[in-house]
Amino acid sequence: MRHSLPLTPQFYVTAPQACPYIDGHRERKLFTALQGSGATALNDKLSKQGFRRSQNVLYRPSCADCTACLSARIRCTDFVPSRSQRKTLNRNAHLRREVTSPWATEAQYGLFRRYLATRHANGGMADMDIFEFAAMIEETPIRTRVIEYWDDRPKTDGDAPVLRAVCLTDVLDDGLSLVYSFYDPDLPQQSLGTQIILDHVEIAREAGLPFVYLGYWVPGSPKMGYKAQFSALEVFKTNVWQRVDDPQAHVQETHPLSVEPISEQVARIELPDEIG
Repeated sequence: MRHSLPLTPQFYVTAPQACPYIDGHRERKLFTALQGSGATALNDKLSKQGFRRSQNVLYRPSCADCTACLSARIRCTDFVPSRSQRKTLNRNAHLRREVTSPWATEAQYGLFRRYLATRHANGGMADMDIFEFAAMIEETPIRTRVIEYWDDRPKTDGDAPVLRAVCLTDVLDDGLSLVYSFYDPDLPQQSLGTQIILDHVEIAREAGLPFVYLGYWVPGSPKMGYKAQFSALEVFKTNVWQRVDDPQAHVQETHPLSVEPISEQVARIELPDEIG
């Protein structure tokens, strides 16, 4: 189906498919193309309204009978790491951050394959080849960076540095958006996923950016529960950003009547001045 605002861009809805977060549910997405001279402004504006980027597409969950997926972001100024998060920072103090342009490498792809095999063997990316991986990294019409984390401590003399973690990161006008991250699955004690988020808060602070966008948080989903462990978290709910104090207070309605029709959802979307 296609749904259009009075002016471009045009919005579409995907066909329902199995939800990866809640058993027995079906998901669908509202999406639009991200292209042309207005791509940056569109990405900035829609990111503030719960959208996420995947290559040249912006999307937001728009399920027919559920509103459990909530876009989440950290307020960097107010963020205070927990005791366990401070320990994570200390454990990973030896990692060297390397910020590069969005260019895929064999080292990245090798780590990506190991990560998927261990953490998401049955996921939608499990069969992604190196060309599809390169497209995921490189096909971006906006300001994007690849942030790598290298272990320079050799096991023996002459050993080369080892790539431990990677994050594909968009630079928005009000923050950093973690598009996709992956890390060494053989080092669970290092909490590398948490380390990536903590370091992005630091990068955002250094750049004077107020937010770090984490993607979607699903209250009650084990896959997404870790996001609620970060302080100063807020979610986009009922068309406004709200602070997360008690995670249980954000369990969403799953009755079909609680979901707005697609046409009403599209009508509520605010576009940047140069587009809309």
